[in-house]
Amino acid sequence: MSIAVPTYPLPQKPLAFTLGAIFAAIAASHLLDGDLRRLALFAIGGGLGVALYHAAFGFTAAYRNLIQQRDLSGIVAQAVMLTVAMVLFATVLSDGEAFGFKAGGAVAPLNVALVTGAFIFGLGMQIAGGCASGTLFTAGGGNARMVVVLIFFCAGSFWGSLDLPFWRGLPSLGAVSLGRAFGYPLAVLMQVGALCAILGLLWLWGARMKKPLWDRSRPFGARAFLQGPWPLLLGAIALAVLNYATLLAKGFPWGVTWGFTLWGAKAAEMLGWDPNGSAFWAVNWRQGALHAGVLEESTSLMNIGIILGAGIAASLAGKVAPVLRMGWRPFAAAVIGGLMLGYGARLAYGCNIGAFFSGIASTSLHGWVWIAVAIVGNVIGVRLRPFFRLG
Repeated sequence: MSIAVPTYPLPQKPLAFTLGAIFAAIAASHLLDGDLRRLALFAIGGGLGVALYHAAFGFTAAYRNLIQQRDLSGIVAQAVMLTVAMVLFATVLSDGEAFGFKAGGAVAPLNVALVTGAFIFGLGMQIAGGCASGTLFTAGGGNARMVVVLIFFCAGSFWGSLDLPFWRGLPSLGAVSLGRAFGYPLAVLMQVGALCAILGLLWLWGARMKKPLWDRSRPFGARAFLQGPWPLLLGAIALAVLNYATLLAKGFPWGVTWGFTLWGAKAAEMLGWDPNGSAFWAVNWRQGALHAGVLEESTSLMNIGIILGAGIAASLAGKVAPVLRMGWRPFAAAVIGGLMLGYGARLAYGCNIGAFFSGIASTSLHGWVWIAVAIVGNVIGVRLRPFFRLG
């Protein structure tokens, strides 16, 4: 069997140096302040950006490939990611602490807001062409259209925060943690069994692996580690380990969209909006987060780390080539999809990361409900993509 010799584009060294210098300056500021927790979270965010970009680990494309091509590759990679994260999380959540500090999982109620928000988010994924983490790493990698999605993602998330008191007032079954109900070892086994059953049903449906988790025909060494691409398996494991590191450093799993909500609210306040008039934002800790700097609030800081990490990875790969022109339909899709992503995530206690990934890793039942409903939205969204001239 012949082995393909990979070719690598030339790194865009000036851009990589500039982004690296910005990253180092932010890291140094936290180090000089003695804030090692924020420094760790920023570094984790940078690692997430690199892993997401080099592994091209997109949730949206994985669901679209499954729906359109019956390609099981991305779904298997997500199953590996979830399994590794579940096992790692259980070691912390069973004790309720890490390094002497309180730590808790992403556990949320089963209610009308969750179901509605997950459906809206799933629909928005395919119209926008990305999810929460996907928007960050592709925007950081130089995708101009996804920058538009990010702007309206923030706007939609802020909009959702204003409406959230109404949605939270609708019927709810409360939160269900399988780990607390059955013990974490049994809960992890139950969830791994559920993942295996889902993969088995998809196999019977005709879905197959059309991309290997690790392509043995392509050598993987130090250069590929820096410039990519990464095997899907490496990306899956890296995301699981980095989410676990987030839990250790922050006391709470990885989330993305709270940072978008803050960015949207900060922009609205600059335009004259008064947070005291909102039941959601009148809460003291939320006002504290709103008035903190973007490099002080942990989720916002990690999001910036992801953008910079993805930008550094893309420049090392020589792939930063933004296309500024786009038709009105793709632009409209970016606006509408971004608003849907933001609004849906705010209602549903998070996105594909905070609700699905971190939720299931925390053995929360709401993570399973989220993905079941979001997939329905994805199916409809795939059908709408041709109207918006999305390939």
